[in-house]
Amino acid sequence: LGVPYRRGGTSEETGFDCSGFTRHVFENSVGLILPRRASEQARSPQLVPVQQQAELKPGDLVFFNTLRQTFSRVGIYIGDNKFIRSPRAGGSVRVEDMRQAYWQQRYNGARRAPNMAPQATAPANN
Repeated sequence: LGVPYRRGGTSEETGFDCSGFTRHVFENSVGLILPRRASEQARSPQLVPVQQQAELKPGDLVFFNTLRQTFSRVGIYIGDNKFIRSPRAGGSVRVEDMRQAYWQQRYNGARRAPNMAPQATAPANN
């Protein structure tokens, strides 16, 4: 949170745009290298479509049409109808509420990385 927006940005040091932010987080958290653009991320065969908005889980990518173009913006769902995104010039990475009319009207769907599902762990032998 708080990292400044930068068009084409892909790092904490220089700033992020929306898809640079999601790409950075996925690469550094689960080792999945996403395509560079939001629309490419939405169409990536590495990701599984989430069928209903009610099925969203933390870590899912959420897509919006904010430029009169499908999948023009992407963020990361964090639960409780909220997502993290890198907004625009002059802004910084922040949390948004998907229940706001602006986001509800522009929601295009979500994708999930197959390895984002919680893994069962074996009980420890004491």
